[in-house]
Amino acid sequence: MSAQTQQWRFGPVDVIALPHEPGLRGEPQVRDRLAHWLGDPQASPPLARDEWGRPRLLAPYQDRDAGWSHSGEQLLLALGRDVVLGVDLERWRPRPRALELAARYFTPGETRRLRALPADAREAAFLRLWCAKEALLKAHGRGLAFGLHRLEFSGMDDAADAPLRLVACDPALGEPGRWQLHEWEPQPGYRAALAWRPRSP
Repeated sequence: MSAQTQQWRFGPVDVIALPHEPGLRGEPQVRDRLAHWLGDPQASPPLARDEWGRPRLLAPYQDRDAGWSHSGEQLLLALGRDVVLGVDLERWRPRPRALELAARYFTPGETRRLRALPADAREAAFLRLWCAKEALLKAHGRGLAFGLHRLEFSGMDDAADAPLRLVACDPALGEPGRWQLHEWEPQPGYRAALAWRPRSP
């Protein structure tokens, strides 16, 4: 299946992979696909950005949420109903300063777990954490400016590739147990994470 047609459904969220031209903004590239998903391909989707720059769908689609992320030559677009969502996509590249960055931006527990991993597994684990954190912070709406240290992920067991779950977060993000996370490899050489929670309080 080509990148142009690759599509997934995770819980209540649909995600599609699209080609991305590096250097271009994501929003102009997703508008046509978003209009098609909303059932009105001839109209421009009613999108507006809030005070923090987060895109939000306006009436009559205010019960839906959309998000997108691009890296390298790939772009992911996500759409869900009655949820708040965020998606992040990162292209794999060596990150020799992973531990240094973790110590600066991640929680002490996350940094400690990364440090305990074998060197050949550490960079991949760092990228997984980064994707998960950025996806959830995009859903929240403040992005990285809110602070990567204000939420903590942990594996469900001690294995380096164990599924991540949110174990603690700033009260502004709500209860950790309300958040769902899905991680996957949409294309070889890329890592993605999708975070969502119910829209209702």
